[in-house]
Amino acid sequence: MHIDILTLFPQMYEGIFAHSILKRAREKQLFSVYLHDIRDYSTDKHRKVDDYPYGGEPGMVMKIEPIAACIEKLKQERDYDEVIFLTPEGDTFNQTMANTLSMKNTILLLCGHYKGIDERVRELFITKEISIGNYVLSGGELPAAILCDAIVRLIPGVLNDETSALSDSFQYGLLSAPVYTRPYDFRGHTVPDILLSGNEKAITEWKLQQAMERTRKNRPDMLEE
Repeated sequence: MHIDILTLFPQMYEGIFAHSILKRAREKQLFSVYLHDIRDYSTDKHRKVDDYPYGGEPGMVMKIEPIAACIEKLKQERDYDEVIFLTPEGDTFNQTMANTLSMKNTILLLCGHYKGIDERVRELFITKEISIGNYVLSGGELPAAILCDAIVRLIPGVLNDETSALSDSFQYGLLSAPVYTRPYDFRGHTVPDILLSGNEKAITEWKLQQAMERTRKNRPDMLEE
């Protein structure tokens, strides 16, 4: 998978892709990511990328020219399966969406900032808009990083045990069941004996029951859906 990220602050990603699963995915050449500074595409001598909005609203808006120039240059180099704008107004990101995007080959992520982007960027270039929740952040950099992490870990070969991702929360519309490891007894709190029984069928049924109970308690909205 190839991901291009368009941002005003590429330095924010210095540590994110240099550790853990994303680092291993890059080392295995299962995933590549390139950061593009939108300011590099400004024709203003001060590298200006924002301006006041028409209509007199407060705040600044990202200009169309630098964004368009960057996207058009990258489109000359490759075709994109999705050109995604990270925005509170987009579809709320979920596991089903992550599963779908993990099967794409090329993705472009546009990180907004200030009061947003010139609406014509959406009209001309964006194929999908995604939100990571009902709140506002300073920019799209953190949401883009979240998308990358959620998507890349699903690519075959990224995780040492590929079946691990299948048991994650949300994969089957439920939260995960409780998990335990050594020691068996910690200050009188012991591991449920069923997990030591060796009876795979009984263990699977216990995990499903626990997952349903946890979902019903913590996220009843998931069961309603």
